[in-house]
Amino acid sequence: MELTINNQTKNFAQSELTIQALLDIETPAKQKGIAVAVNNSVIPKTNWDSHTLSPTDQILIISATQGG
Repeated sequence: MELTINNQTKNFAQSELTIQALLDIETPAKQKGIAVAVNNSVIPKTNWDSHTLSPTDQILIISATQGG
């Protein structure tokens, strides 16, 4: 499956991925303090396990940062 994540095209061997499965591959060590948007809609963390991604989806993974 080909997905666009943070404006970069990436290929995955899996034919079906949920947001949680994608995060387990892309950011296994950092899953707190992040937000995920699919096609410009923020997906609540409670839905990450059930939200299945499509090859045409535009995914944005945002990390919270501190500073001023």
